[in-house]
Amino acid sequence: MFVATKSPIAEEAVKRIAALYAIESGIRGEPAEERQRVRHEQSRPLVVAMHVWLTEQLSRIPGASTLAKAIRYALNHWSGLVLFLEDGRLELDTNTVERAIRPVTIVRKNALFAGNDNGGRHWAIIATLVQSAKLNGVEPLAWLTDVLERIVSGRTRQHELETLLPWNWQAAREAEAAGTG
Repeated sequence: MFVATKSPIAEEAVKRIAALYAIESGIRGEPAEERQRVRHEQSRPLVVAMHVWLTEQLSRIPGASTLAKAIRYALNHWSGLVLFLEDGRLELDTNTVERAIRPVTIVRKNALFAGNDNGGRHWAIIATLVQSAKLNGVEPLAWLTDVLERIVSGRTRQHELETLLPWNWQAAREAEAAGTG
């Protein structure tokens, strides 16, 4: 917003948000309890002050302006924006998730050429499997190849399919490598 408008209000908002990110930078990688403690001490006062400030600014600018719309959006979603203060496991933003799903969204137009509704459903299933593997630190091709071979060969029965989920599969591979499986 600031880049487009050069608004001093937008500039101040960016500075306030940057202060929150600076705090997050200092606690990245810390246990959830420590993150929550620091957020309570350092971030909460900034967030409370920002809410008051945004409310004041909203009354000073034209209601139909882009900046007013942005401020109203933030205030209307405030409870979700401040959840990170209550839970040290949460991130300040959704960038991690967005990076994880970016490959799926980039190729989503390709799914339009799946041929029919069933093709689209199959595309969605494969995309979900691949992303689940990635999110669990499992190399998707190796996992899918092994899982499909186990199912087709009958080495894994229908009642054992849970053992092939990425997190269970990975644990079994690690146990085998350690000689305990």
